Amino acid sequence: MGRSAVASDMEQQKARAAAWFRSLRDQIVAAFEGLEDTQATGPFAARPSGRFEVTATRVTPTTRADGGGGIMSVMRGGRAFEKVGVNWSEVHGTLGERAQKAMAARGVPGMADDPRFWASGISLVAHMQNPHAPAVHMNTRMFWTPHAWWFGGGSDLNPCIEYAEDTADFHAVLKVHCDRHGADLYARFKAWADEYFFIPHRGRARGVGGIFFDDYTTGDWEADFAFTQDVGRAFLPAFLPVTERRRNTPWTEADREAQLIHRGLYAEYNLVYDRGTKFGLETGHDANAVLMSLPPVAKWL
Repeated sequence: MGRSAVASDMEQQKARAAAWFRSLRDQIVAAFEGLEDTQATGPFAARPSGRFEVTATRVTPTTRADGGGGIMSVMRGGRAFEKVGVNWSEVHGTLGERAQKAMAARGVPGMADDPRFWASGISLVAHMQNPHAPAVHMNTRMFWTPHAWWFGGGSDLNPCIEYAEDTADFHAVLKVHCDRHGADLYARFKAWADEYFFIPHRGRARGVGGIFFDDYTTGDWEADFAFTQDVGRAFLPAFLPVTERRRNTPWTEADREAQLIHRGLYAEYNLVYDRGTKFGLETGHDANAVLMSLPPVAKWL
């Protein structure tokens, strides 16, 4: 964990991180609405282009009058997207006892003495109309306590119908952006994603992976922030070409069935194992925003 800097410097750094995550949210929302506008074929092409419904969110604080909040942006029933959420948040407060113990177990010092925290980030999950177009997840974030700071995030592809070409292209873009900051980072964080997104009770991964990192700090805030920014910048060039390639592929009822079953797998993972889901609910964030990742329709056999 990086040691917290001089208070004035860290306040500026926190503001810069929050502003970046929000600007990335704006870029992605615009790109996704553009994808909707160009979806001219397929069974949903006659619909109006999907647009995000934007809602301000607030934290329900336990010990402070103001816990911060964010922006929840959700599109439902679009031409290309069946459901997609792109959320941004900047929250602060005091961690409860369970969260303090969880942080301490991860090596965060001083939580019992001063359990204040601040966090900001962007999180998105997209569930597509076409079963051949993969679902996707991405998030990047910064976390601060009085004794430490760090970054986390990543992105991963979750197709119900796998195409080796799509997997290779998605990973290649992530690798290019990771390699700018260290020759070992892609392999290291790909392996972490493979482990993190594995579903033990199903004995399989939830998708074809990507990268995942957490508790990340080299002690150089500027360098670590630059890396985290590049993880965010990698998302659109990694995801959009794969979507363009598959979004007009004809599909069958069997394909839709496979999609719904795979969504059930995705929901299981997010409800049982996902760190962000657990942290968001335990710290009082808007439940609709926290559970935005859940698919609109899923199926279990």
